[in-house]
Amino acid sequence: MEFGQVPAAELDTIDFRLPADPSFNKKILTGKPAKKPQVFIGCAKWGRKEWLGKIYPPKTKEKDFLEQYVHHYNSIELNATHYKIYKPAEIAKWSEKAGSKKFLFCPKVPQRISHYSGFRNVEELTTSFLDGIMAFGEHLGPIFLQVSDKFGPERKELLLGYLRSLPTDLQFFLELRHPDWFSSKAQRDELFGALHELGTGAVITDTSGRRDVAHMYLSVPKTFVRFVGNSLHPTDYKRIDDWVKRIGKWLDNGLQELYFFMHMHNEAFSPELTVYLVDKLNTAYGLHLEKPVFLTQPLF
Repeated sequence: MEFGQVPAAELDTIDFRLPADPSFNKKILTGKPAKKPQVFIGCAKWGRKEWLGKIYPPKTKEKDFLEQYVHHYNSIELNATHYKIYKPAEIAKWSEKAGSKKFLFCPKVPQRISHYSGFRNVEELTTSFLDGIMAFGEHLGPIFLQVSDKFGPERKELLLGYLRSLPTDLQFFLELRHPDWFSSKAQRDELFGALHELGTGAVITDTSGRRDVAHMYLSVPKTFVRFVGNSLHPTDYKRIDDWVKRIGKWLDNGLQELYFFMHMHNEAFSPELTVYLVDKLNTAYGLHLEKPVFLTQPLF
């Protein structure tokens, strides 16, 4: 992910501390732990040749990458659906790779809808997209809608109108990027209040050059985090430490579901930072999350 990328020389000058939880979250979380919170950790793509010899056997063919990925993670942030609307038969083949394992695909809404339509006349496209991903069956996770960074609050009603048209029996999360959505507390409270009424979750994006989108709002008692690391720079580990503390706080106060997806500007190093994250979460909170198993010694 290139969004928010800054030169490596600037990383030590950035205040990466996560903002305090907004008071808004108090009406979302119950204040006591959920009975069976669900935690899903993954990456954005499974087709990474850089992982051959690292977590994929050296001679693994590309057609078998997903089958290998499923051994190491319990979810995938599925960016492939952003670029193409897949037919049910194609989706079913991916779903079969997960077998009986509790594994979730979290598909991204196609850019033909999210970036190029202005949310006008997209009923047929949306139906085709949803018809396809329903073939994931029990492996279908939340669906996330990323809006163009040029789409600002002045077009809010078009966006909310589209969200209202979506099926209420599926969980959607929204990622916004235009700075004006986050320009004031009043603006943020209005936005996330509207999402709360719709039952739509809020994507939190933690990336170096856009600290405003790491907003910490929970519009439902679930969260979808897109963490963008910097190739195992020392700040990556400090940032993960901060996230482990925040996740623990949310779990203690009623967070029901966490989806945490690891991104890198160089995706070769996503597995290493995933291991660090999972080890920290398991140790701190007695979780039993799986982590990538390396064929060679991982870098830390």
